[in-house]
Amino acid sequence: MKIGKKDIEYIAHLSRIELSETEKETFVCQLSDILSYIEKLNRLNTEAVKPMSCTVNATNVLRDDILESSLSLEEAQFNAPATKGVFFKVPKVIE
Repeated sequence: MKIGKKDIEYIAHLSRIELSETEKETFVCQLSDILSYIEKLNRLNTEAVKPMSCTVNATNVLRDDILESSLSLEEAQFNAPATKGVFFKVPKVIE
């Protein structure tokens, strides 16, 4: 797939960034190289390759699920700057 200057300008517009002419030319070359490499990878035969979710053979170390008591309301609200009853009081963020 060939990337042109118009494609870079469109991507920059969607990203809300301004690019100089030099940067546009640089990105045309770089993105074209990336897409040509991806095309090369797409041509590889991967029929015998098993899908994997991780490139390293790792296993999770899990702890036992033990029921423990949780914080009381007073402990949970102890360091809160402001509370109202059982709620944390925070500044309004939506107009």
